[in-house]
Amino acid sequence: MTSSTPRGPEEVQDQEVKALLEERATRLRGRADGTADETVLMVAEFPLGEERYAIPLESLRAALPLRLVTPVPLSMPHVIGVLRYQGQVLAALSLAALMGGHGWRQDPAVLLVLDRGDGELCALDCEAIPRPLSLPTAAVEAARTQAEGAVVEVPLKNNRQIIHLIDLPRLFARGAGARNAG
Repeated sequence: MTSSTPRGPEEVQDQEVKALLEERATRLRGRADGTADETVLMVAEFPLGEERYAIPLESLRAALPLRLVTPVPLSMPHVIGVLRYQGQVLAALSLAALMGGHGWRQDPAVLLVLDRGDGELCALDCEAIPRPLSLPTAAVEAARTQAEGAVVEVPLKNNRQIIHLIDLPRLFARGAGARNAG
């Protein structure tokens, strides 16, 4: 018994499911070749003024309220104060000052405790708790070859925005050199 009547939504759904399964199979075959999915760098992304900045997620240790900082009178302009974190006394620094005067849109409310890249911890102020974001490793490496300073501009393909990836070892090496010279 053959039906000449057009099939309904079930056939359409079956075709969509089949197309989805074929796409997944193609993607999985590509993984075996190493061509389908590219590796990514996980970062913690946050606003700094009107731009988007990020630090490698592996460097982030904690996000704490800014109110935990004890001010240090007569300190350098980039030093907000000090705080205790897991039994250590850490310097709390102004990220905007370290970046050369970029302004915040709103007053910082968060401290990011991070590894500077040399095994030492410090805290940087931030407007908001960062969001996790993945950046294609190939795009990061390509941008690093063009970068000269502590900030690597990584373009995002899908929405044509730029993430300013902060190279923490370079940032703190530059800051140390400027402080030692002054």
